[in-house]
Amino acid sequence: MKRATDRPNFVFIMADDLGHADLSCYGGRAPVSPHLDRMAAEGVRFSDAYANSPVCSPTRFALMTGRYQYRLRGAAEEPLTSKYRGSAEIGLAPEHPTLPSLLRDVGYHTALVGKWHLGFAPHFGPLKSGYQDFFGVMGGGLDYFTHKDTNGIHDLYDGEVETHEVGYLTDLISERAVRCIEACAQRQQPFFLSVHYTAPHWPWETRDDEAEAHRIGNQLAHTDGGSVKTYQSMIHHMDEGIGRILATLRAQGLDENTVVVFTSDNGAERFSDTWPLIGKKMDLLEGGIRVPLIARWPGRIAAGHVSRQVCITMDWVATFLEWAGVAPHPEYPLDGESLCAHLEALDPPTLRTLYWRMKYRNQKALREGDWKYLSIEGNDYLFNLAQDERERANHALRDPQRLARMRAAYASWCETMPGIPQDAISVLAYATKDLP
Repeated sequence: MKRATDRPNFVFIMADDLGHADLSCYGGRAPVSPHLDRMAAEGVRFSDAYANSPVCSPTRFALMTGRYQYRLRGAAEEPLTSKYRGSAEIGLAPEHPTLPSLLRDVGYHTALVGKWHLGFAPHFGPLKSGYQDFFGVMGGGLDYFTHKDTNGIHDLYDGEVETHEVGYLTDLISERAVRCIEACAQRQQPFFLSVHYTAPHWPWETRDDEAEAHRIGNQLAHTDGGSVKTYQSMIHHMDEGIGRILATLRAQGLDENTVVVFTSDNGAERFSDTWPLIGKKMDLLEGGIRVPLIARWPGRIAAGHVSRQVCITMDWVATFLEWAGVAPHPEYPLDGESLCAHLEALDPPTLRTLYWRMKYRNQKALREGDWKYLSIEGNDYLFNLAQDERERANHALRDPQRLARMRAAYASWCETMPGIPQDAISVLAYATKDLP
């Protein structure tokens, strides 16, 4: 087992509803992400990275546990809404081992700054699931200025105590993340810091849009406001905060012993530029589940590499545990796979088979190598993503044997997972398509 002083620090940064192609380094149409672009140039950028789900909270269950979210009842909600405030059932059970709890138990300081979205107090919360510090949001969508949710409930916490700090939420998250790094540097203690931004999730508000916050009130998923420019500015505000985090690591002498990872919890939203992908949040089309992913560790991860390794959110639990020299809990075997060897040696991609399901529109998906099986409302599709990542050429009739084999493989996997509870809710309002 590694000594605490030999272990690397981890900073895991997650955007909310950021599409695969929104960053400049992924071909975005506007220069919104200079700090993330630099991070990509100094590390590895993944072209075929996936979220565990095309919607918020299910992906976060997988990120915390390293397991397919379908194993947990709370993750069946698409997503977990404020309806469950006070529920003792719907949330991440405190007794379930998590990435932060496993790292905490070997001497890491663990902190979450930003969005939790895995169940409400008093039964659930970050401090009950392995984090020692928490500043941020217990639920899902939150106004950037009033810090209220869609029911008008104020939802900003410092630990388990409600706090009424004033400011633009993206900047508050960045500032607290910087302070956490500085405090850990003073303690000379290895740390795992989760920075889960709410940006660029609706409501569509930049730093200059406080008046808009008062105009829309509790109608946070408003369709009468926002624009591509607003959305891009929200990404830029987040990027500035990430720049401060990276600068703080350098200033504190922590840069070379800190793994920094950036990704998104799911795919594109209303103003996102998905080209060349199609589909958005709530879809198992590529635009709903393929996400940006950048990893940086000076001296251990080669700079400027683009990886085509297929991977998924839950892989980061296995990856961080291996780098820390920590074994997963034997009673909760991981579904994710470690990316350590690939990131350090930059070997050619290995074959991965990944699975998804959604109650919304009865969606099913399996990716195996270059091929993807997709089923939506009983209609089957077969795509060769190496040739057609836009998912327009359906090979289902052209290659019926492959379709049958992949469909059977999906059915076999599905039998290993709990079924979808009948009372699970799929929130159609979250499927914000291009409305008139």
